Amino acid sequence: MQMGLLNWLGFNKPRDAPSLPDIRDNVRDSGNLFVFGMTHSGERVDERTAMQIVTVYACVRLLSNTIAGLPLHLYRYTGAGEDKERATDHPLYKILYRQPNPEMSSFSFWEALMCHLLLWGNAYAQIVRDGKNGIVGLYPLLPENVEIDRDPKSGDLFYTYHAYTDEKPGEHDKDIIFQRDEILHIPGLGFNGLVGFSPIAMMKNALGAAMAVERYGSAFFKNGAQPAGVLEHPGVLKNPEKIRENWTRVYGGSRNAHRIAVLEEGMQYKPISLPPEDSQFLSTREFDVEEICRMFQVPPHLVQDLKRSTFNNIEHQGIAFVQYSLMPWIIRIEKGIIKDLLLEEEQDVYFPKFNVDGLMRGDYQSRMNAYAIGVGNGFMSPNDVRRLENMDLIPHDLGGDDYYLNGSYNKLQDAGAAYDLDEPEDDDTEEQTDTENTPEEETDDRFLRKRRRKKVRNGGM
Repeated sequence: MQMGLLNWLGFNKPRDAPSLPDIRDNVRDSGNLFVFGMTHSGERVDERTAMQIVTVYACVRLLSNTIAGLPLHLYRYTGAGEDKERATDHPLYKILYRQPNPEMSSFSFWEALMCHLLLWGNAYAQIVRDGKNGIVGLYPLLPENVEIDRDPKSGDLFYTYHAYTDEKPGEHDKDIIFQRDEILHIPGLGFNGLVGFSPIAMMKNALGAAMAVERYGSAFFKNGAQPAGVLEHPGVLKNPEKIRENWTRVYGGSRNAHRIAVLEEGMQYKPISLPPEDSQFLSTREFDVEEICRMFQVPPHLVQDLKRSTFNNIEHQGIAFVQYSLMPWIIRIEKGIIKDLLLEEEQDVYFPKFNVDGLMRGDYQSRMNAYAIGVGNGFMSPNDVRRLENMDLIPHDLGGDDYYLNGSYNKLQDAGAAYDLDEPEDDDTEEQTDTENTPEEETDDRFLRKRRRKKVRNGGM
């Protein structure tokens, strides 16, 4: 009785154990509306079994590798307008662009976080700060071990990380409490905007159907690509299970297909025949590929499904992939960096930016035509073009940074202004006469002289 009272009062807890506040809102529960588990097809789907589906693996690898391969720079505004420059002197620049921590490169770090986003719907990273509140490192956290709660007194969010592994030395099998400013959190699609839903958990029934089809295909070929049959015996068998096992061992599997069976004692094998179209499941597998690509919003041709891609539209499909598939994820990451990694007084001056120009490039001829228009209209210099093509720059004194414009262009309001100028006096080559002309004749003579001078200036054209 005494121990029960002490337990109820909490006196038996270790002094260094984290005290979890009472949960009174739905922040934690909002992330569990869609959970992994059994599907209608009877297959169990979670993030690991889903990655065994070829199309899921291809989509996750494509999006993760593409995002991780984009250059990520930190910029600062340099004036009242949109002028900017790279903030290479800011401590966060190296962390974002080159190395977030001593154990991994920026590519590995963003690849892992993007993989977490696609599988769990959330990406977390621990923020390590120095004594001056500056960031010195970022370490990814496994989303399945993170829970988000709200302090009922202050209303602030905090994160509970269940350290079940040795990833944090000395913290094995402990719950670590992180405050909001100690975590970089990038949520995916969710109802409350705080916790994202797992795309795999939301679409688990569709993925379970794909897994069931794949399991059926494996069993189909395991049985020699033949439907099941019946072994008939004229008498009574003492051990039918042994006969079934011997038959499966000798004649089952794709390697034993078309082997000649030897039957004794009047035994007969009668296959259950099915029409060939009923035993085909390729169309179902193709539909599963389209469903998974639709789930991740990935063009099928990027996962090697080229049946609807042509030479004329594949370039535009690649650009659409950047605009509609990558950009939402890129913006989520950029906004998450601003929210969690920049101080409040820095958010109006600094901003992160992924460079997607390389993904938006067209074919060689299209790029050259665009560059010619840019240089000819004065909004690109030769060196601007050479930077985009990764070529050596032309020295400044040779005109590499100059901007050119066709001199024959006029403003719209200046069209026809040359015809309204006062006429210069005729030169001495024209013969002067004392004959006075009428106003109509003077107008005609002036018009003819203008045409002659214009003809001379244009080389007789």
